[in-house]
Amino acid sequence: MKKPARTRVVPWLLAGAFACAAAQAQTIGIATSNPGSIYHSTGAAIAKVAGEAAQLKATVYPFASPTVYLPAVSAGEYAFGIANVEEVRVAVLGTAQFEGRKYADLRAVTIVYPLRVAFFVRKDSAIRTIADLKGKRVVDGYTSQKTIPPLLDALYATAGMTRADVQPVNVPNVVGGADAFIAGKADAFFFALGAAKVEEASASVGGIRALDVPNTADNLAKVRKHFPPSYLRPETPGARNIGVAEPIHALAYDGVLVASVKTPEDMVYRVVKAMHANKPSLAASFGAMNLFDPARMATALDPIDWHPGAMRFYKELGAWPPK
Repeated sequence: MKKPARTRVVPWLLAGAFACAAAQAQTIGIATSNPGSIYHSTGAAIAKVAGEAAQLKATVYPFASPTVYLPAVSAGEYAFGIANVEEVRVAVLGTAQFEGRKYADLRAVTIVYPLRVAFFVRKDSAIRTIADLKGKRVVDGYTSQKTIPPLLDALYATAGMTRADVQPVNVPNVVGGADAFIAGKADAFFFALGAAKVEEASASVGGIRALDVPNTADNLAKVRKHFPPSYLRPETPGARNIGVAEPIHALAYDGVLVASVKTPEDMVYRVVKAMHANKPSLAASFGAMNLFDPARMATALDPIDWHPGAMRFYKELGAWPPK
């Protein structure tokens, strides 16, 4: 006997419902540095927007540094990762800390913001300039975060110094460096402005102060010798600039969200579209995302290629090819 039409439609409706539920439950992993780092807070902000605006359930996975997790992102073990443009460049080429190991499957997704870094000392310290760090106890080593030593070299070069001019306090990564400073084992530590760990360090020791890099053509040439994509960026005191007691210049370079060729095109498209439309939400989750510029998401990054999902959105936006 022929089934009623209503009965025959039910399985089709159920299949559709299951498909919708599966799409809504799609999950992604975002690889970041340790809690307290600027990358971890950024990953959490992106995960929140991905869930609210792109219907993607995102989980943040913390590691010691991008040196550790970029290979896993390239292999497709995590959908996304956050790093700086220079670290992604050397990973793609298989040079520097990735010598002999090319991770050519990495793809750029979006410029996130300028990363601004500095040496920090106690607010009442007699150390006023980078030159004053000579002979002092300063964090060094960075065994699990190999992108940091060239940045230290760049900063010391502006004062005519090298890392041999300080007493090294060896740490595995920037979070470990801040912990050493908080524990009184170091006179200065290196970190990104705007990071949660910087605020923690300031609260722990009664206030901190970032050291200036004088904005001269000579200093710019010196820092670019050690870290090519860097520039000197003006910074002013403010609630999101803990440690900036007066106008200074900080060493800066761009942070980038990356994916793998194995990350689905539609997933990347949905994430960049959600980020472009939701800067206020990103900034509400993490103050440093106020520096995210939707008009500057795509930038020429040769030899780093862009992910097809990102390219699709930027073409729709009229922002392709990148300048």
